[in-house]
Amino acid sequence: MFSNRVRIFIAFIFLLSLGLLLYLRIYELAAVAVMMIILLIWDYFKQGTLVVAAKYFHAKDYDKTEASLKEITRPEWLSKKRRGFYEYIYGGICIQRQEFEAAERHYELAAQYPLHTVHDHVAALVSVANINIRFGNYDKAKAYLQLAENHTDKITAKMKEVINRLHQELKKH
Repeated sequence: MFSNRVRIFIAFIFLLSLGLLLYLRIYELAAVAVMMIILLIWDYFKQGTLVVAAKYFHAKDYDKTEASLKEITRPEWLSKKRRGFYEYIYGGICIQRQEFEAAERHYELAAQYPLHTVHDHVAALVSVANINIRFGNYDKAKAYLQLAENHTDKITAKMKEVINRLHQELKKH
């Protein structure tokens, strides 16, 4: 929820208050300060800076999005829901920069984790299929489209149209 700078600042404030509370022998509030510091550390490892990155991503500020995502030093330690979203956002950044091989890797990883909505999951699968059509890997593209079609009852008409266009592109080859 916080950037790393804000997280460190808040932890510093809680450390100062912890020292003061221990000096004043107010142990109950000192325990609360310790719990808040532990919560901030847990939040760093399990949530990361994804909320900040998502805000920048939706505002289409891809440089700040990538900077926020790079603050996460160990994405494999993120919670399952957050890891999928991390990979999904990073795939979107790679697509915008036309780094298609990196985007494929990120979207493949995103599809392995639970995402916020079925639409996001299908979008990741369709993106991998689209990239593979560009590279001429038609069998892999077909497999990802079949995975995407498992969710056709829960996706929008626009996404169904994209899937149909990709099928037509596959038929040409």
